[in-house]
Amino acid sequence: MAKILIIDDEKQIRTVMRKLLEKEGHSVIEAENGAEGIDAYCRQPADLVITDIIMPEKEGIETIKEFMNEFPGIKIIATSGGSQLLTPELGLDVAKCLGAVRTLKKPFSSNELIEAVNDVLGNK
Repeated sequence: MAKILIIDDEKQIRTVMRKLLEKEGHSVIEAENGAEGIDAYCRQPADLVITDIIMPEKEGIETIKEFMNEFPGIKIIATSGGSQLLTPELGLDVAKCLGAVRTLKKPFSSNELIEAVNDVLGNK
């Protein structure tokens, strides 16, 4: 199936998503922030990137901008639970404007994740 890069600062969330996606037959690479994610993608390009918006070091909006500049046409799903300063909806709207193909508001269900991944990859 597809190679998917998950970028999220919460290890537990990465682990749950990885297990779910591997169960669907995908191979998964993990990174805990945008800088690590971009490095991982440069070493091993993925078919799809799933990135959180709120992260330390290099957050998701900056990461999406860099991905879109360096790798036009890259497929990105943005996720967010928001923060004290940013609602999830606002962060995800910005991500979509910058080129994210789909967005998921945390917490999302297993079915929502699989549906979004299948939609972006064209697996109906």
